[in-house]
Amino acid sequence: MNYAAMTHDPLSYALRNVPRYTSYPTAPHFHDGVTAETYADWLGAISRDDSLSLYLHVPYCRELCHYCGCHTKATRQDAPLKTYAATLGQEIGLVSEHLKEAGPVRHIHWGGGTPSLLPRQSLIDLTDLLRDRFDLSPDLEHAIELDPRLVTEDLAETLAQVGINRSSLGVQDFDPDVQKAIGRVQPYEIVAKATRFLRSAGLNALNFDLMYGLPGQSRDTILDTVDKTLSLAPGRIALFGYAHVPWMRKHQRLIDETALPSAAQRLELADLARAELLNAGYVAIGLDHFARADDSMAIALADGSLKRNFQGYTTDQGEQLVGFGVSSIGKMSRGFIQNMPDVGNWRRSILAGELPVSKGLALSADDRMRGRIIEELMTNYACDLAPVCERYGLSLRDLETALDTLQDLIRDGMVALDFGANDNVRVSVTETGRPYVRLAAAAFDAYLAESQATGKARHSAAV
Repeated sequence: MNYAAMTHDPLSYALRNVPRYTSYPTAPHFHDGVTAETYADWLGAISRDDSLSLYLHVPYCRELCHYCGCHTKATRQDAPLKTYAATLGQEIGLVSEHLKEAGPVRHIHWGGGTPSLLPRQSLIDLTDLLRDRFDLSPDLEHAIELDPRLVTEDLAETLAQVGINRSSLGVQDFDPDVQKAIGRVQPYEIVAKATRFLRSAGLNALNFDLMYGLPGQSRDTILDTVDKTLSLAPGRIALFGYAHVPWMRKHQRLIDETALPSAAQRLELADLARAELLNAGYVAIGLDHFARADDSMAIALADGSLKRNFQGYTTDQGEQLVGFGVSSIGKMSRGFIQNMPDVGNWRRSILAGELPVSKGLALSADDRMRGRIIEELMTNYACDLAPVCERYGLSLRDLETALDTLQDLIRDGMVALDFGANDNVRVSVTETGRPYVRLAAAAFDAYLAESQATGKARHSAAV
C-alpha cells in the first residue's frame, strides 16, 4: 500500500476507534423502549412480499478462547444444550405465530458459540421445525459456524442431512505459539481433517475465519497461515482484526498485552495477508472478506447486490432478519430488536409465552438514510447521495456535517467527492482508502460523536 502522499500518518487513521457497521445505528444505541409488544407489531406487519433471513444463536462452547468477543459460555455437559435447544424450538414456534403472512426464507445462519454442540437429534428436530413453520426457498443458503476441533465424520454427515450447505471454520492462525497464546490449539492437520470430512459429506462451500493483530504474530507467521489456508482452498476467507476489549470481555485479560503487535505491526500484518490473498486470485470483498472469483459473494460484489448484516458481508437478500436465541439481534423494516442476554430470563419469558425482547430501536427516516449510505460505502465503496436522500424525504443539507468530516480523508486521497447532474454528490472510497472504509462510513454516523464523548460505546481500531 502506498501511503507516501498522505499528509496524515496512516497509523493515526488506523488507530481511530470506530464501529464495524454490521448495523446502523449500532447496538450500543438500542434501548428498552422497544418491547415485546413492539416486536409483535413489527412481525405482524411483515407480508408475503417480504423475504426472510433467520439467525439462530447458540451461546455455548466446550471452552472459551482467550480472544473471543462473542456472547458465549463454556459447558462440558450436554444437559444445558438439550434444554436450550428445547427452548429455542419454543421460541421458533412463538415467533412464527406472528409471521403467518411472511414470504420465503432465503438464508439461515447458525452462530455462537459453537452451534454444532447441540445434540444430533436437537439439530434434526430444530431444522424440521423450521421447515414446518417457514417457507424455505429452494435456493436457501443454510450456514453454520464450526470449531474445526469438533468436526467429525458423523457431524459432517448430520449437517448435510439437516440441509446445511455452507460451513464457516474458525481458524484464526496456524502458528503453534500464537495458538497457545490465544487458548486455541488446533494444528493444521486438525483443520485439514475437518475440511476433508465436510467435503466428503458434500459440504463444499467453506469459509475460513483468520485474524491479524494476535499476540506473537509476525510477518513469518501470518504468511505461513495464509499459505496453509490457500492449500485448503476455501471459497471465502474473512480476515478480521483482533479487537482487544478486556473491559467488555474479561477472559481477554488472559492475553498478554505486551505480546500484541504494535499499531504499525498490525497494519503491516493486514497488508501482508491482504496482498497474499489477492496474489492468489481471491477477490477483495469490503474491508475484511475475500472470495474466489467464481464464488457467489464475488459475483454479488460485481453486480452490486452485496449486503452487510450482523454476520458481516453476505449474499443474503432477505428483507427481514429474524433472530432466535439469547442476545440475538433481528432487523425488521421498522427497526432493530435484541433478545435478552441471559439464558434464565430468556427462557422464562418464552415459557410464559412472551417474546424475549430486551431492547431495540425504531428507525427514523434519518437513520434509514444514513444506514443506506453506510451500507453502500461498506459494500460497494461508493454511494450517490442525492437519490438516497430523496428516497427518505431528506436532502443533502442533512449531510453537510458528514461531508465536512470527510475532508481529511479527501485531502489524503482516501475518499473522493464527485459533483454531478441533478445536484448529486457521489462519495467514493479510493483504492488507498479501502482498508479504512470504516472511517468513511463513520462520517455519516449521527450517533458517534455523542457516544465517544459520553463513553456510551467503545469501539475497536479502524484497521
